[in-house]
Amino acid sequence: MQLTKKFVKAKNPCTSGYRWFLKDRNGQGDYQEILDALVADNRIDDACWLLDQFGATDEVLTLDYVDANAIVFAGTLIVRQGINVDTVVRAGQKIVAGGGIKAGTDIVAGQDIQSKGSIISGGHIRAEGDVSADWGIEAASRIECGGNLRAQWDICAGQGVAVTGDIRAGQSLQAGGSIKCDQGIKAGRDIKAEHDIVVARGIQSGGSIIAGNHIETGWGILSGCDIVADGSIKAGEGLVADGLIEPGLGHGVYAGLRVRLDAWADAARVVARARPRQLVSGYWCGAEA
Repeated sequence: MQLTKKFVKAKNPCTSGYRWFLKDRNGQGDYQEILDALVADNRIDDACWLLDQFGATDEVLTLDYVDANAIVFAGTLIVRQGINVDTVVRAGQKIVAGGGIKAGTDIVAGQDIQSKGSIISGGHIRAEGDVSADWGIEAASRIECGGNLRAQWDICAGQGVAVTGDIRAGQSLQAGGSIKCDQGIKAGRDIKAEHDIVVARGIQSGGSIIAGNHIETGWGILSGCDIVADGSIKAGEGLVADGLIEPGLGHGVYAGLRVRLDAWADAARVVARARPRQLVSGYWCGAEA
């Protein structure tokens, strides 16, 4: 794709960026070559802005490894080994790495992000498609995923996690803000959020499920230890914990919110080591169950 000064000016660029384009590129040039030149001049924000304006291409860039200040590619980026950048890794389509992916600020893809190692960002991790790692996934701020989020080890975000598909963590899932999932969550160990845990389907955890505010699911919750919230605990179906089910002070436990009353004994079961205080709805089965 060839860019011209008329084409770029129509996107209302910042004054500094447009002057650079006129001076450095004479007001024209190949789309990807301009992205590369912006990155080389450490104008990373301008490169990301340009990609936002003109979108992805079908080009594929295949490299053995990446060790740089940043990389911004409009198509699919395939790296046989690992990616290690000081600031941004961004692709208009997929990012695929045979090793780990590590960025000082953001890792962003218009489609999937796939790694045979870990995915670690000093800022955001954002993808319109799936994010998957054979090891762990860690972001200092947010993780935003338009598909499924999967890791064999831990998934950890310093702020929130927002996922359109399923979340699967081989070990723990932790967020410094809320965890919001439009499908279901399954984790081998603890699931913990400093604010809400809101899941459209169900939650299954090998450890405890802990929220700094409310826990709410459309289906049921199965915990290998405790289910604890500082707010209310709500489930469309049943609640089962090997340990305790404890809502916050003044809040209730609600099971069977999407189940007919005459089906509570089968589909709205509440099982825990002790009867939850303030059990408002659901069929208490006793600890023996």
